[in-house]
Amino acid sequence: MVREVIDELGRGVGVALPPVRVVADEMPSPRTAFRVVMAATAVVGAATAAVGLLARQRHGGELDVQVDAREAWAAFLDERYFQVDGVRPAVWGDLSGDYRTADGWVRLHCNFGHHRDAALRALGLGPGAGRAEVEAACGHRGAVEIEDAVIAEQGCAAAMRSRAEWAEHPQGHAVAGEPLIGVHRLDGGGGPVHAGGEGQDAGRGGQDVGRGGGEVRRGGRDDLRGGQEDGLGERDGREGGGVVRELDGVRVLDLTRVIAGPVAGRVLAGFGAEVLRVGAAHLPEVDGLVLCTGFGKRSCELDLRAEEGRSALRRLVAGADVVVRGYRPGALERWGFGVEEISAARPGVVCVDVSAYGGQGPWGTRRGFDSLVQMVSGIAHEGGGGVRPVPLPAQVLDHATGWLAALGAVAGLSRRRAEGGSWHVEVSLAQTAHWLDRLGREVPGKDVALGGSMVERAKRGGSMAEHVNPGGSAAEHVGRGGSMAADVDLGDLTQEMESVSGRLTYVRQPGMINRRRPYWASPPPLRGEHPPSW
Repeated sequence: MVREVIDELGRGVGVALPPVRVVADEMPSPRTAFRVVMAATAVVGAATAAVGLLARQRHGGELDVQVDAREAWAAFLDERYFQVDGVRPAVWGDLSGDYRTADGWVRLHCNFGHHRDAALRALGLGPGAGRAEVEAACGHRGAVEIEDAVIAEQGCAAAMRSRAEWAEHPQGHAVAGEPLIGVHRLDGGGGPVHAGGEGQDAGRGGQDVGRGGGEVRRGGRDDLRGGQEDGLGERDGREGGGVVRELDGVRVLDLTRVIAGPVAGRVLAGFGAEVLRVGAAHLPEVDGLVLCTGFGKRSCELDLRAEEGRSALRRLVAGADVVVRGYRPGALERWGFGVEEISAARPGVVCVDVSAYGGQGPWGTRRGFDSLVQMVSGIAHEGGGGVRPVPLPAQVLDHATGWLAALGAVAGLSRRRAEGGSWHVEVSLAQTAHWLDRLGREVPGKDVALGGSMVERAKRGGSMAEHVNPGGSAAEHVGRGGSMAADVDLGDLTQEMESVSGRLTYVRQPGMINRRRPYWASPPPLRGEHPPSW
């Protein structure tokens, strides 16, 4: 089934993806009925195949695209495996979490200080209030009442809803009426882009033989530094040795933060794109996530409140092939960086928008995060059997949306090459939740196939046993004190890299093209380490 899902994703962005080989040995068993491993495998496979398709358009040659389901799932857990000098950075605020209300549950997202303060104001509490006081305040009010009050204070909250309640909600209706990945051509942008058309150095595609910024093997099945170089960025790939530089020369402007948008930029960097992340010194960040999603990127900071900052960003836009926007819809428009303005400044650009609720409907401009969308869409309700919220065993909506954004970006480049024009791509956490729901559920106690005839091969002892054992509900497993992540340890898929921030442990990027793996050529930079220039 996963191959059909990959093909469907390709059709959704208007490209015919090449075949993808799916490897599914030593399958993890996440504690959820949702088909999260299938989702991870499909989005990684589709994005990798799209990169291979673009590389073939640019340089010709044969294509062999492969995705390992185990590696794809590990990538969705990367912030859990990420360490700095052996320590996992804190990424959750003290007040973030689920609270019982008078009529159900509400989730408060308080990782940023201003969101914490907004929640406290909405609850009538002072700035020094702790978790016990928040619990008491929530217990006397309704979940939707609290949600509305926090949103009115410019904060982030979500009342737990069932699937049926979400389906009847106006925003649920809006999400159901939109595609998983919206792709449409903008006015202008010129004709088809011919060979060497991406970026200023497109002719170098596939020629980089860098060694990955100091990567070392850490107990993995594959060694990225193994094999013999041939001078063309290729090495012996029988044990996974080799690198992929298919997006060499493609410039990506990363105007995102938190997880989904930054993951998209990191994926493109892994395939060789030049990714420049633009932040702002006055905006809060979750430092651990900035590091975890910063591999392979450069980093600059601009203040768009000043004309100097806006002018610098306009210059960057003019030199970009892809612009990924991950702020709340309308936030960048106020400074003159809407889709139309970006397309006018850079004809032929692919502009990718990543949002929480899709940009349409009554919540189109609402702030949101993965855990909040799980609450409103019925995922957390189903996970806990309607009794209490139980989330997915990873930030699945964030990671899947990031990979879908990368897929859309590369598909936009392919279509620009074939058809010309500028392209607008839209993805959202809510659309990803809707798609995950449509993938169906695993059947408790049964092995569930990821793909067609390979299941029969597995039963006959084949080497690519594509199956998952869901092993019970997430709620039951959490109640026993178990881990929701997986029954199979994925630590052998981590690697280490030295950086100015310390020695980093991280999950390598999954996917393989012509037996070559993607890699990140540099460790995460410091915030604002680089000048705002290409």
